[in-house]
Amino acid sequence: MKHSLLVILITLASLTTFAQESDTTTYYLIRHAEKDRSDATNKNPSLTKEGQQRAIKWSEVLAKFGIDAVYSTNYNRTLDTAKPTAQEHNLTIKTYHPFKIDLNAFLKETKGKNVLIVGHSNTTANFANKLIGSKVYEEIKDDNNANLYIVTVDEKKTSHVLIKMQ
Repeated sequence: MKHSLLVILITLASLTTFAQESDTTTYYLIRHAEKDRSDATNKNPSLTKEGQQRAIKWSEVLAKFGIDAVYSTNYNRTLDTAKPTAQEHNLTIKTYHPFKIDLNAFLKETKGKNVLIVGHSNTTANFANKLIGSKVYEEIKDDNNANLYIVTVDEKKTSHVLIKMQ
């Protein structure tokens, strides 16, 4: 685990080094951490202990990259996943609706920032695809909470990478 975290940090550093320019925007997209599935009727569960630990791990991974904004859907599991990173950077979590977001307004609002976006198995890859401008990534499997999509946008190009953090 320590070795894989080091590899992730080195990869992230190399990908975001050029993101220092004010017109470059880097989006870090993750699915919420492990949710409590003990009550199938609960449509808004919180995180399990494992999920809380993963949320803290995400915060540790992202701490080096100067997150400027944190976005989350308005569910306990996504807000709980976003919370450690928001606290680490003294930010308020901004909520969004993944199917109703005005992408042009969002891009304008986040231009030049490092942005964490927390979503769901059926929204995170789709959001990354919208930022990229083409369908690159498939929907996340329901048991996968380890994907980190990094999309970097500047005036000349858009680059992207998918990293799995176990």
